[in-house]
Amino acid sequence: MTKRQWIVYLVQCSDKSLYCGITNNLENRLTAHNSGTGAKYTRSRRPVTLVGTSSEMTRSDALKLEYRVKQVPPNKKEVELTKKNDNLELFNQCKN
Repeated sequence: MTKRQWIVYLVQCSDKSLYCGITNNLENRLTAHNSGTGAKYTRSRRPVTLVGTSSEMTRSDALKLEYRVKQVPPNKKEVELTKKNDNLELFNQCKN
């Protein structure tokens, strides 16, 4: 049996705020966010737009990376996302 692979994702809400989460099915998760059945934070900030994803990893590693991404101040997240065309740069910095 193979383990399900998880990713960490970053979405930008309609109010320009950022939300970070983990999932093992990104398409379904984005649909849930945009239909109002996703996270409480995004329900009143629809629609959301995907701005970055990590590589696939175990659930434990994804939870750890999500925590580290959430520790980065919002203004630094925005700077890193606009500074680089590669949206993975923010995730790479948080892995270290």
